[in-house]
Amino acid sequence: MSRIFLKTIILSLSLLAIACQGEKKKGDFSTLDKPFVESYNSDKADVLNTSDRKKNANQKKSFEAKQGLEIPIGKANVPSLLLYREGYTTSYNVETRTPNWVAWHLTASHTNGPAKRNGINFQADEEVPEPRVDTYDYMRSGYDRGHMCPAGDNHWSQKAMEQSFLMTNICPQVPALNSGLWNTIEKQCRTWAQEYGDVYIVCGPIYFNQKHKTIGKNKIQVPEAFFKVILRLKDEPKAIGFICRNASAKGHKKTDYVNSVDEVERITGMDFLSQLPDDIEQQIEGQADIKDWN
Repeated sequence: MSRIFLKTIILSLSLLAIACQGEKKKGDFSTLDKPFVESYNSDKADVLNTSDRKKNANQKKSFEAKQGLEIPIGKANVPSLLLYREGYTTSYNVETRTPNWVAWHLTASHTNGPAKRNGINFQADEEVPEPRVDTYDYMRSGYDRGHMCPAGDNHWSQKAMEQSFLMTNICPQVPALNSGLWNTIEKQCRTWAQEYGDVYIVCGPIYFNQKHKTIGKNKIQVPEAFFKVILRLKDEPKAIGFICRNASAKGHKKTDYVNSVDEVERITGMDFLSQLPDDIEQQIEGQADIKDWN
């Protein structure tokens, strides 16, 4: 076999390998024009540049595999036991005996339904290690058993309604907050879900101090405040946050407690809405105008 013929074969094989690599690379990017969030249909998605569209498409697969847009990235070095329920997901803290956060996707259809809360008792959660919080820890404590994911968001399913009364979805709340401002914000979220089709919600306790008041034999830590973050996608993505002191807010309006998501992140040390494209996340987390929601 001559050297010239041998060189010709080698060159041909090299060109064939390069061509195959090119075809493989082309196939890898065949789905890049698909939307990152399927329910996000704002015209603003069209202004994303090519690199952003590729990034978003590459992230789409991992987005679908995770729990949802409402799931935050929790604060580092905090005990977290993830519990998946019919109507919500919670990160339970075995040290504070309260959830770090509770997150759920509230749709318009979930705001109504046949499930009733009458006759349902608060229950210890058998899926967490002992000592388990029970309803007796709250007796004569001066604090309500405050729902994080409210019973009112779970009328769509009897199972979801019952699970909303698990003590891993509950925090000690001052009665005036629980039945006042906190309840007002919960009702507002249901109104927004009906208006926009769905909203993504995450809320939980805030501990400012090093030492905390505790209640009950199981030493449940009493939060100094609570946060709530709400996201909508319809029309255009918008997010809003609330920070409520665990105290009476008599005479105050919910607008007095509005915060940007950036501010809630600064206070809680958590990262919210991290599955959104970066440019959209940055845009909506720095704004907090309740007029955009009315």
